[in-house]
Amino acid sequence: MTFFERRISTRWVIIFASFLIISLILWNTYTFFQIFKNEERLKMNLWANAQKTLINAGENTDVELPLQIFSNNTSIPIIVTENDSIINTVNIEESVVKDKRLAIAFLNNLKNENDPIVIEYAPGKSQNLYYGNSALLNKLKYYPIALLLIIVLFGALVYNFYRSTKMATQNKLWAGMAKETAHQIGTPLSSLIGWVELLKAENVDESTTLEIEKDIDRLQTITDRFSKIGSEPKLESNDIIAETFQSYDYLQSRFSKQVEFSYRAPEHPIMVSLNPTLHSWTIENLVKNAIDAMKGKGKLTLEVVQEGDYVKINVSDTGGGIQKKQFKTVFEPGFTTKKRGWGLGLSLTKRIVEEYHKGTIKVLNSEVGKGTTMQISYKCK
Repeated sequence: MTFFERRISTRWVIIFASFLIISLILWNTYTFFQIFKNEERLKMNLWANAQKTLINAGENTDVELPLQIFSNNTSIPIIVTENDSIINTVNIEESVVKDKRLAIAFLNNLKNENDPIVIEYAPGKSQNLYYGNSALLNKLKYYPIALLLIIVLFGALVYNFYRSTKMATQNKLWAGMAKETAHQIGTPLSSLIGWVELLKAENVDESTTLEIEKDIDRLQTITDRFSKIGSEPKLESNDIIAETFQSYDYLQSRFSKQVEFSYRAPEHPIMVSLNPTLHSWTIENLVKNAIDAMKGKGKLTLEVVQEGDYVKINVSDTGGGIQKKQFKTVFEPGFTTKKRGWGLGLSLTKRIVEEYHKGTIKVLNSEVGKGTTMQISYKCK
């Protein structure tokens, strides 16, 4: 049996044991309830016999015991009727007794709770004793419901704890894998830098080495991104116009000419607290996502606008669009419309924007068959 199978078996054993314990508790509660109910029935039979004794009492009859039985009942509500008329009440509020309508309603409730006891005090003459459950019995009746609620809440707490622990473990695993990837990329990257220097020494065409250096810089940026996963990024005051254009300019030169790029932004700098490496990752994810939506052919617009104390970056495409019901789910991990893909791009982008930079990201608008506009919003300094 594998470790995974043992874990599954253990979980089923725990679930079965929990179900068994809950069943035993509920069964014992029901048993106690029935025992108390039977005891109260016996008390009411004694009360009925005491009532019969008092009715038939003569001058020499000892009524001390019946009176003591009456005085001992301080919790069970009683209504005694004769010929469909209420002749006596015990442990019932005076306001209910004085109001005929309320008294009849209370009597009907007692009839539903327990079977009446017939007090036949003379041939052809009888009274009916109706009684309800005591306060203790009523509390015991709701105990299983309270117990179930506690168990449900406890189960939800355990589930949330297990889920958060599992997510934390997964995050540590991903962070570890990302850092290891960055470390592995670092070695060949150093070699590439050495080869570029060698090419320069051989007087190779400068435009060729310049493009190679751009790609090496890009690899260094990607390595830096991976190394930052799992750690708190350092935010500094940067011009978001320059940082956004730098990412846009690199991406524009690396994609097919079938994608028509356009860029609009204010000419003056806009200072925002951000991490340039992670910001370029955000722009790259949104641009690549837009190009994928257009299947490598269409018009992509990147626009930076300032609205009051906020700067907004809009990335628009002419792709297939998103249904309105998917506006929020597109940012969930695992959501993807591609045959190959992990669905982590937009999820990661949302985390970088909202958790690290305290900004917001949303689907500004989208129309199926016409395109989508994604919007990032940051507070200016």
